[in-house]
Amino acid sequence: MFGKEEPDQPKSGWLSRLVSGLSKSSSRLVTGISDIFTKRKLDDAALAELEDLLISADLGTGTAARLVADLAKTRFGKEITPEEVRAAFAADITKVLEPVARPLSVDPARKPFVLLMVGVNGAGKTTTIGKLAHQFRRDGLKVSLAAGDTFRAAAVEQLKIWGARAGASVIAREPGADSAGLAFEAVVEATKRGDDVLLIDTAGRLQNRDTLMAELQKIARAIAKADPSAPHAVLLVLDATVGQNAHSQVEIFKSIVGVTGLVMTKLDGTAKGGVVVALAEKFKLPVHYIGVGEGADDLRPFTSHSFARGLMGLNPEL
Repeated sequence: MFGKEEPDQPKSGWLSRLVSGLSKSSSRLVTGISDIFTKRKLDDAALAELEDLLISADLGTGTAARLVADLAKTRFGKEITPEEVRAAFAADITKVLEPVARPLSVDPARKPFVLLMVGVNGAGKTTTIGKLAHQFRRDGLKVSLAAGDTFRAAAVEQLKIWGARAGASVIAREPGADSAGLAFEAVVEATKRGDDVLLIDTAGRLQNRDTLMAELQKIARAIAKADPSAPHAVLLVLDATVGQNAHSQVEIFKSIVGVTGLVMTKLDGTAKGGVVVALAEKFKLPVHYIGVGEGADDLRPFTSHSFARGLMGLNPEL
């Protein structure tokens, strides 16, 4: 379930996995664009079909309209190949994504640098924490994990497995323990040990459940009591398969607990990868990481150019 330990892989290895992971999203777009431009000029009907295709791929209505309008400015009424359309879209999408493609920066002056991980049930928070712990440890950082999902014994056990694999300490309590109290104690313990990074897991919660969201605020307040500057980052983990439903998740979690960045998981299991573009345009929140598999190295920093070209079925290395 947790994947095998993997050695560091060259950039080309990751890019090939990214292309493979985005294949469900890209194949839909590649096929759709090819179908529209079979011996055909870029006319009004073609533009309308293109816009519908982009919307169906979860790029969002505003983004789709702007991409099509930009294409029409230079190519309207002219012969254009499907490859030219995809290249033009990839270039425009890269521009949309560039401002949000920002790596997560761990401030060495904050010891520990506290990362609060939030999201709905099944988004992949615990697995993401494990993968991040693996990467931080590989970078030579001293890492601890807090099993704040005290409702699910399986989540605690899963975190312990990831911690053991990464060589990270795991702070856990008995099932049903107060999650806010655990978060407070975790910050205190990690501070005493001189840890560089503390990742705090939380129970998955639906964004429309007021009591659960209030509890999340309580956890954030408890962290701040232990360290007034913390949490130093609040990462919302989003499951890409939910498509446009991700918008409401970002809106609510951002208002409740001050989300500072996004992690997009399960891009390899969906044709809705375009939602990353829609979220970038609407919320302008940093997208720190994307995930395209189960392995520890299948979560990587988000890069605009390679993602945009991969989404359009183009070689991300060009």
